[in-house]
Amino acid sequence: MPKKIPMRQCVGCREMKEKKSLIRVVKSPEGEVSLDFKGKLPGRGAYVCPDPECLKRARKSRALERAFSAPMPDRVWAGLE
Repeated sequence: MPKKIPMRQCVGCREMKEKKSLIRVVKSPEGEVSLDFKGKLPGRGAYVCPDPECLKRARKSRALERAFSAPMPDRVWAGLE
């Protein structure tokens, strides 16, 4: 039986893609927002495609701010770009 591939929805394009191909942004229990490239940090996660158009769409629609109910620091956006 083939192994199940975890799928996640990108907050920019709203498409379901493989978890490994997306970038995870995480809000820690303390409220700190950061990038999580290994996918192991504790907290609430949201996923974004590494595509520049998708990042632009997510920023314009404020998708990450809505996902975390918190403002996104500029350093996180700079890290994504």
